[in-house]
Amino acid sequence: MMRGSSAACLDGKKGVRQDRVLQSQGSRFDAGEHSYAYTRACGIIGKSFIGKRISALASLRTISELDRLIFPERRSDLPGPELLADMETRIVKRAIKSIQAVIKSYQSPPQALVRLLRSFEYSDLKTCLHYIAEGKKARPPISSLGSFGTIKFKHYPDLRLMLKGTEYDFLLSKPADKWLKGNADLALVETGLDLRYYQLLIESLYELPAEERKVACMILAEEISLRNCVWAFRLRMYFKKSEEETRKHLMNLTMRLFSEDARTMNIRKEPGMMEKEINLASEAFDSLERPLDQHSAWQGWRWGKLLNPETQERLWELDPRFFQNAASHYLYRLAYGHFRADQFTVSAIYCFIKLKQFEEDLLTSISEGLSFGMTPAGVLDLLEVSL
Repeated sequence: MMRGSSAACLDGKKGVRQDRVLQSQGSRFDAGEHSYAYTRACGIIGKSFIGKRISALASLRTISELDRLIFPERRSDLPGPELLADMETRIVKRAIKSIQAVIKSYQSPPQALVRLLRSFEYSDLKTCLHYIAEGKKARPPISSLGSFGTIKFKHYPDLRLMLKGTEYDFLLSKPADKWLKGNADLALVETGLDLRYYQLLIESLYELPAEERKVACMILAEEISLRNCVWAFRLRMYFKKSEEETRKHLMNLTMRLFSEDARTMNIRKEPGMMEKEINLASEAFDSLERPLDQHSAWQGWRWGKLLNPETQERLWELDPRFFQNAASHYLYRLAYGHFRADQFTVSAIYCFIKLKQFEEDLLTSISEGLSFGMTPAGVLDLLEVSL
C-alpha cells in the first residue's frame, strides 16, 4: 500500500499538474522541493512499521527478534536489559534520521517542520529537569538533532548554560532553587514548557500559506485538545486535584481554523476566507464537572467515543490510560489519511513526521512489553491499535 503512494509521487503527469496547482496557490515553496520531500517521505513510510506493516510485529516473541526486524543490518549480542536500552536509543535515532532526511529536502525548511522535529529536544529537556530536580549528576540519554538542535545539553546539569540564548531561557527567570530542589510543583514547569512549545508551533504554522497549513492546523488543534483532556483526567484521577487546581495545568490556547468551504489560497483576509477562532481547552474544561465514575454523565461530550466502554464485570470508572491510547490512535489515523490525501504540501510532511513519531512510540512500547513477557498483540491491544 505504501509503495503505491511512492509510485504516485513519481508519476510525471501528476507532477506537472501539481506544479500548476502550487503556482496557482502562490506557495513560497518550489514545486520540485515539495515533490522531492514527499517522494522521500513515501519511501521511508513504505519501510516503516505503520499501516499494514504493523502486522509484521505480531508474531515476535523476544526483544532480539524485534531488534533484528527493525535493524536487519546490525546484530547485537547484548543481554536483555542492556539490549532493551540500546535498542530504544537506536529507535529514536532512526526516527530522527528519517525526519531530518525529509526536512533537508527543502533549501529553507518550513519552520513548522523544524519545530515539530524539536519535540524530541523538548522531551529531553523535560527529562533533564526531573534529573536536575532529583540531584542526579549523570545526564540522561539525549537525542541529537545536529544543526536543528538549540539546547546545549553538554553543559548538563548547569541549566543556565544549557538554555542561555534559546527559546527555553524563560525558565531561567524563575529562582532556580524554588523548583530545582523539589520545593515547587514541577508539573507547573512542564505546563509552561508545553504552552511555550505549542504556542511557537502554532505561530510557525501561521507563517504558511492557507492551503499549506490547513490540514496541519486541524491535526494540531485536535492534538492539543486531547492532550489537555489527558492532563485533566490524570490530575483528577491520580493526583486528586480540584477543578481549580486542574485548570492551572491546562493549555488555554486558541487557534484559527479554516472551515471546509474556505476557497482562498492566501493568509490575507479576502472574500471567501472562512476562518474561526477555536479554544483548545474547551473540551477539557467541559470534562471537569463530569463525574469520573458515571459513564452516562459523559454523553454528549465531544471525545466521549474515546473513553473506555462500560462492562458487566465491574463498575465503570474513567481510565486515563485507555483514553490516552485511544487518542493517540485517533491522531495516527488522522495523520495517515491526510498523508496520502494531501500530497505535495507542508501539511503532508507534517503528517509524515507525526507518523514517524507514532511508529517510534509503538516500537518502544512493544520492546518494553516484550521485556515484561507480553506479546506484541497484547501491547497493540492495550494501545488500541488494530492489526
